[in-house]
Amino acid sequence: MNKKGFIFDLDGVIVDTAKYHFLAWQQLAKSLDINFTEEENEQLKGVSRVRSLEKILAWGNKTISQDLFNELMSKKNEEYLSYIAGMDENEILPDVPRVLNTLKEKNQPISLGSASKNARIILERVHLKSSFDAIVDGNDVTKAKPDPEVFLIAAKEINIKPEDCIVFEDSVAGITAANAANMISIGIGSKDVLGHATYVFNDFTEISDDFLKSLIEN
Repeated sequence: MNKKGFIFDLDGVIVDTAKYHFLAWQQLAKSLDINFTEEENEQLKGVSRVRSLEKILAWGNKTISQDLFNELMSKKNEEYLSYIAGMDENEILPDVPRVLNTLKEKNQPISLGSASKNARIILERVHLKSSFDAIVDGNDVTKAKPDPEVFLIAAKEINIKPEDCIVFEDSVAGITAANAANMISIGIGSKDVLGHATYVFNDFTEISDDFLKSLIEN
């Protein structure tokens, strides 16, 4: 059977941790007297922690010292970690286990390609760590999406050529990165936002086993 590489982003694809990021960033913004909305949070999807804080400061028209900047970043992460500490299997998005199991049954290598530095902790919490043959997260890369580095390393880790890899992503930056890596990109979310992906589905319930089979065979 053909071997393809299936690479999954984490936040918004396997679990929805965006809400926890939002709560943690909102708390931080409030401490700086900045109003932070869910629409703005959408713009932080797939963006590094440093860049996210820079954006929030720009929106609030604030300048802070480097020391306070560093302090706020670690405070935000502690806040976020306190939210994800309570995560369990109920946080897994619909039909993700079915898709992972189908690929496993067909002996397809599966890798994680995420900007999150907490990816391993989250996968352990939701009991999905063993579903992945390789995990590449924010601790393993130097360049953030839309740079394709995370996906290229994820492909290398499972020993599959980039052009034989399929990426599941929910952010504009992630789809751009997958396309730049010469991989098939599958957007999970709105067609209006992720229209530059090879395929777009609202969620995994729309991805049939036959569709997965066609990806493997083509």
